[in-house]
Amino acid sequence: MLRKGMFTMKNKKQGNNWTAYYDSDTSRYFAEIIYTSREGREQYDYEITAEIYSRLGTFSDDIDNERLIKTANKVYSFENTMYGTLGPEKTVWDEEANEAMNDCVKKGR
Repeated sequence: MLRKGMFTMKNKKQGNNWTAYYDSDTSRYFAEIIYTSREGREQYDYEITAEIYSRLGTFSDDIDNERLIKTANKVYSFENTMYGTLGPEKTVWDEEANEAMNDCVKKGR
């Protein structure tokens, strides 16, 4: 039996570089795109809409899923590569949404 806040397939979708979450406690949707390589790490977090969430995973190519996620509001960015950063290493655009997404991710662990 699932407890409140536990993720089911309905509450989490995942691709190669992206993961999307639905938080049933707050009725909010989030997505993160993470690229890691020996050159460094990049992470971009978004607050997405229910419409975007419903379309994720329906594309044959993960690049199309990432493009769809990137149409939403970015709430957090982290870029640290051997080539330098494209701006501050960490940038938070929406502190409240960033904290809500972090709480949502923790519920799924």
